[in-house]
Amino acid sequence: MKEQQKPLRMAGILAHPTSFPSPYGIGDFGSGTYEFLDFLAAAGQKLWQVLPLGHTGYGDSPYQSFSAFAGQPLLVSPEKLLEQGLLTEEDLKDTPEFSQDKVDYGPVITWKTALFHIACERFRKSSSQNQKEDFQAFCSREADWLEDYALFMAAKDARKGRSFLEWPASDRRLTPELRKNWSADLAEGIYYYKFIQFLFFQQWNEVRSYAATKGILIVGDIPIFVSMDSADVWAQPHLFQLDSKGFPTAVAGVPPDYFSEDGQLWGNPLYNWAAHKKEGYQWWIKRISHQLKQVDYLRIDHFRGFEAYCSIPYGETTARKGKWVKGPDADLFRAIRSALGDSLPIWAEDLGVITPEVEKLRDDFGFPGMKVLQFGFENEDDSSMLPHNFTTANCICYTGTHDNDTALGWYLSMDEGLQDRVRRYMNTDARMIHLDFIRTALGSVARYAVYPIQDVLGYGSDCRMNTPSVPSGNWQFRFRKDALSPGLAQYLKEMAVLYGRFSPDNSPEPEED
Repeated sequence: MKEQQKPLRMAGILAHPTSFPSPYGIGDFGSGTYEFLDFLAAAGQKLWQVLPLGHTGYGDSPYQSFSAFAGQPLLVSPEKLLEQGLLTEEDLKDTPEFSQDKVDYGPVITWKTALFHIACERFRKSSSQNQKEDFQAFCSREADWLEDYALFMAAKDARKGRSFLEWPASDRRLTPELRKNWSADLAEGIYYYKFIQFLFFQQWNEVRSYAATKGILIVGDIPIFVSMDSADVWAQPHLFQLDSKGFPTAVAGVPPDYFSEDGQLWGNPLYNWAAHKKEGYQWWIKRISHQLKQVDYLRIDHFRGFEAYCSIPYGETTARKGKWVKGPDADLFRAIRSALGDSLPIWAEDLGVITPEVEKLRDDFGFPGMKVLQFGFENEDDSSMLPHNFTTANCICYTGTHDNDTALGWYLSMDEGLQDRVRRYMNTDARMIHLDFIRTALGSVARYAVYPIQDVLGYGSDCRMNTPSVPSGNWQFRFRKDALSPGLAQYLKEMAVLYGRFSPDNSPEPEED
C-alpha cells in the first residue's frame, strides 16, 4: 500500500508591495517586486502574503477601498510603462526625490496620477490593434464590476472626490437613466479608470506568473466588509442595510469588551444577508472567484463576522450600543463551495473573542486559523497561541501581523518579567529576538509559518505597518534595496530546511486536507 504523502509544510513572508524599493515614492510592480520574489526563492520560502490589493480611499488603508474588485492604481509601475512605450524618459525626468523609507501618499498620488493620464492618452492615440483588442477583451471580461467602478470613480472626480453620501439625493443611487447620461458626460474619465485597471491586472498577472516560476504561492487578503464610499454600495444598495436615501441604518464594529470600554466603531455598512441569500450569494461567489484568480490562498479578515456580526446603529459615536446579530454562517460557504469547488483555499482571520460557533464554522470547512506568537505571551494564562498548545497542524503561525508592533519593538516595550518569560520559552539571550520569533514559528506544528518583513529584517517599532485606532502615519513602511542580503536568504533557507519547510520541488500546489 502506498504511503500517504504528508501535507507540505511551508514558510513565507508578509510584505505588501507598497513597501518595496522603487524610485517612485511607493513600492509597485516594477523591479522591486521581482527582486523580492528572487529573494524569497533563494531563502527557501514558498509563501508571499500581501495585504488587500484594492484601490484605497481616505486614510490609505488597504482595508478601505473604493471597490471590492478593483486594483490599486498606485501599484502600477512606471518602469513597466516605460518598457511598453506608454511613458518616455522625458516623462520621468522630473521625478521628485521621494523618501526611500516611507510612503508620503499625497505627493505620490498627485505625481503618479498625472503620469497615468499621460500613459492613457498615449495608449488612446497610438496603441496597436492588438493592444486595443486586449484592452477591449479585458473590459468585456470584467464588465460585471468594471462598469460600475469606472462610472463611480469618474463621478467622484467630477465632484472633487466627495463621498457619494454628499452627492445630490438624485445621484446617490445608480439608475438606468443616470448610467446612460453619465456614460456620455463622463466618458473620458470612465475610459481612464478602465485603462488603469487594465494596466494593474496586466502587471499583476505578470508578477504572479513570475512567482509561479519560482515556486512561490501568493496569499491574498480581503476585508469581510466593504467601504461605505464604494462602487459596490452605490451601485447595488439592495445588498446592504441602507435607508431610502442611501444612508446606512447600521454599521460594523466590535462591542465593548475587556480591551475597550467603548468597543470599536468601524463604520462599514452591513450586508443585507437576506438579499444575498435570495440571489444565491452571487455577489460573494463573484468576489471570492475574482480574488482566487489573482492569488493561491485568500485570507478573509474578521472571519467571525460570518457567524455573527456586530450591528451598531448609524450615527452612534461609539460601539457601546452594538449587538451581535446572526450572520449567514455555513449557508454562505456551502454556496461558495458549490460554485467554486469543495477545496476552498481560504485562511480564516479568527483573532479576538472567538466563540465555539465560529470555531465550528472554520473547522467544518477546513479553513486554517491564525496563531500569533505575540498574543501568546501577552496572555498571562497558558495561551492557545503558544506552539506547545497547538491542537492542529491546520493553522498559520505568525510572529505578528500588520496590526502588531514588530517582534523587536514589541519585546523592548514589555516589562522585564514578560521578557524573561519570552527568553526562557525560546531558550535565548534575546540578542536576535526577531530571529528567535521566526525560529519558534518555523518549529511549530503549524502547516504554515509566516512573518512580516520587518521581523525578517530585525526592525523596531518605528517600522511597524499599522497602529490600530491611530488615524495617521500608517501603511507607510518601506525598506531599502540593500536590506535583503544573500546572507539573510541563506540563513532563512537553512532554517526552512531544518524545520522541514523547504522542498526542492519548485511548483507546490495548495494541498487538500
